[in-house]
Amino acid sequence: MEEGKLFSFLFLALFLSLSLSTSLLAEPLQYRTLIPRSLPSSHTIHSWPQDSDTLSTEPQQEEDENTFSVELHHRDVLPSSSSLNATPSHLFALRLGRDSIRVKTLTSITTDKARAKAPNATGTRGGGDFSSSVISGLTQGSGEYFTRLGVGTPPKYVYMVLDTGSDVVWIQCSPCRKCYTQTDPVFDPSKSSSFLGVSCGSPLCRRLDSPGCNQRKKCLYEVSYGDGSFTVGEFSVETLTFRRVKVNNVALGCGHDNEGLFVGAAGLLGLGRGKLSFPNQSGLRFGRKFSYCLVDRTASSKPSSIVFGNSAVSRTAVFTPLLTNPKLDTFYYVGLTGMSVGGTRVPGIRASLFKLDSAGNGGVIIDSGTSVTRLTRPAYVALRDAFRAGASGLKRAPDFSLFDTCFDLSGKTEVKVPTVVMHFAGADVSLPATNYLIPVDTSGSFCFAFAGTMSGLSIIGNIQQQGFRVVYDLAASRIGFAPRGCA
Repeated sequence: MEEGKLFSFLFLALFLSLSLSTSLLAEPLQYRTLIPRSLPSSHTIHSWPQDSDTLSTEPQQEEDENTFSVELHHRDVLPSSSSLNATPSHLFALRLGRDSIRVKTLTSITTDKARAKAPNATGTRGGGDFSSSVISGLTQGSGEYFTRLGVGTPPKYVYMVLDTGSDVVWIQCSPCRKCYTQTDPVFDPSKSSSFLGVSCGSPLCRRLDSPGCNQRKKCLYEVSYGDGSFTVGEFSVETLTFRRVKVNNVALGCGHDNEGLFVGAAGLLGLGRGKLSFPNQSGLRFGRKFSYCLVDRTASSKPSSIVFGNSAVSRTAVFTPLLTNPKLDTFYYVGLTGMSVGGTRVPGIRASLFKLDSAGNGGVIIDSGTSVTRLTRPAYVALRDAFRAGASGLKRAPDFSLFDTCFDLSGKTEVKVPTVVMHFAGADVSLPATNYLIPVDTSGSFCFAFAGTMSGLSIIGNIQQQGFRVVYDLAASRIGFAPRGCA
């Protein structure tokens, strides 16, 4: 009798084992093919016309009367003194250094409950379609992406930082009490027929969180940043020209005292959610919609672009609702509910890890100025461990900078890596392999392009956004992702 029970037990154990094996075989890990391309050994410097409304000397084709396309190039090929002799490896190190400062700045903003103290705030601290070129930030710049646009009448063309983490539009103005070095001549408001100062008592001045007033009864603004840079000057209205499209009466800061890391750019075009951001200021005309597509800056010569208006909304995009931080209106919060590796949900990554609470703590933001996606530490560890397990067949390499999961892919023409999917509320975004396994040197080292943070704030960075058209539809309060959106 005992032998019969033992036989039955062994039979049942064998049956369960075979069933489990069959189940595992039925759902193997899902992989993507990565063709390893190390950082190039050198980069090329280009010269751009300084008084032109285009970044290309080639003839431009108008898609329709309100949409324009121009050729784009990443920041490392722009002329700047600091990049003339820099290697791609050095430029990559500079990028990671800026990224660290950026993340600290965003974290400090969201943890500062006193709204008026928030850097990039919209205060003293802070109907048609068009598109304009976007180029990555200069090597020493605080911003990562730039566009060239005209300021004033007649328009003077300058490089401007584009930043989804800032609201106030501003530009360096003469006379300068102190101005940093920029590529173009400093804007002179006295030579623009459309420049108009804002009076202290005007409704526009009161839209600043803490407006100031000078002896001439003109409204004063100040924007300060977590890296110590700032701009101070008179608040004004001016005409901006995006190639052939003029936008009148844009409120912008005319900065006479500017210090910081915005080397090369003349100023900043704030694309945040705040009331003084460019998308909200121009909302009636462009429907409070814009989108961009960022190319892989180390491997692609395809164009990047930013589009405003109804044309910005891609038909192939999947959308997730925008969430609201009751303490801060600048950032674009979304609901990240989980992540998958190799086709399987990572058990340790729960929606509760990314919850935005009523006090404004935690949450997940989409940010164009951050490169490497930061996940709150428990979520990152779970993601990293799942990826390591799925990539166990790859040869490991030493850690690099903030990356603790790196591989030696030297000599490989292609490798299989586990898939990575970000699950947002209502939208699953499957990343190309190049968006999460990136080259860090010229000798074949690649690292998993996520990092952990001890902060409750998680940030979806621009490496993970590469190749997607990211749609900011403020009118419908949603964010969209369209794969292969740079074509």
